[in-house]
Amino acid sequence: MEDALFIGLMSGTSVDGIDSALVSCRGDNVRLLGTHQHELPESLRARIAAISHSGDNEIERMGPLDRELGQLFAAAALELAGTSGKRPEQSRAIGSHGQTIRHRPPSGGAGAGSFTLQLGDPNTLAEETGITTVADFRRRDIAAGGEGAPLAPAFHAAAFAEHGINRAIVNIGGIANVSLLQGPELHRGFDTGPGNTLLDHWVQRHRGENFDRDGQWSAQGKVSPGLLSELLQHPYFAKSGPRSSGKEDFNLSWLDQCLAGHPQLDPADVQATLAELTATTIARAIGTGGVDVAEIYICGGGAHNGDLMRRLQRHLAPASLASTAALGMDPDWVEAVTFAWLAHRTLAGLAGNAPAVTGARGPRILGGVYPA
Repeated sequence: MEDALFIGLMSGTSVDGIDSALVSCRGDNVRLLGTHQHELPESLRARIAAISHSGDNEIERMGPLDRELGQLFAAAALELAGTSGKRPEQSRAIGSHGQTIRHRPPSGGAGAGSFTLQLGDPNTLAEETGITTVADFRRRDIAAGGEGAPLAPAFHAAAFAEHGINRAIVNIGGIANVSLLQGPELHRGFDTGPGNTLLDHWVQRHRGENFDRDGQWSAQGKVSPGLLSELLQHPYFAKSGPRSSGKEDFNLSWLDQCLAGHPQLDPADVQATLAELTATTIARAIGTGGVDVAEIYICGGGAHNGDLMRRLQRHLAPASLASTAALGMDPDWVEAVTFAWLAHRTLAGLAGNAPAVTGARGPRILGGVYPA
């Protein structure tokens, strides 16, 4: 079996840019060869945020945005190839997650009306790069009765599971998710609730910053027990089994409703409480997940939030806590690598979902293939 090059593209709930990773795949073994982050213009981020909620003339706004994002994903892939010293045609395929603008999973009560929708036209991506593109990974799992998310646990098991050690892999992006690895097996995985999304929106509102660097602002505040208790009453935290979430559940409108009963709170104290909410819900999810984990590894932007990491350590001790760098993979690029790996699985005719995680009726080959 020969190594093959794949490009993974990811833009998450935080909409802070397109992460692109050049990956060498041989079976389930992957090596990260190059990375690139493609910034998204502020005006485009605003349009994505606007269309992520119901509004007027959605189709006319969505169509051009879909094409424009396809062009930006293509630019990100070509820039990655160039900075890595590779010609586009050397890559077997691109695995593109796209930009989620809606996620209505079965666990949210949508039933037969469940759907998920990502923008970033794969036809445009394949046309402009000349690279076969695999995209639309989530909808086949939903068609099979699953949540369509999270998809990362299957990769976490392939990349990070080890005989004789129980591990939790926690991705803290806009929404956080956890993969519980019992030795070499994936026991289960699910979204735990908000990761960075509320923290980012709150610091943007009050300080004009895109994120709370190293958690410096939240570290200055004091947790409000009353507000924390109210936030923890969100119905999502009472769910069990396969489940996924998004900004449809956790957003500033919901936070503002909760804050109505706490009008005197200092904004820094709210930020501290939001950090504690993320840490508490991750720790509870791990503690009730059915696996006695000894090691916990963090990936995603939350791995760089020192205050959040300290809160997690307090909640999760005596288990060890580190970033996935300790396992040989930079935490910033695990998600982009995941979609390169998923593209590899699709072209190899192998399932990419984990039914124990999503609740799908069985393993499914994910994604549509758009030839070069």
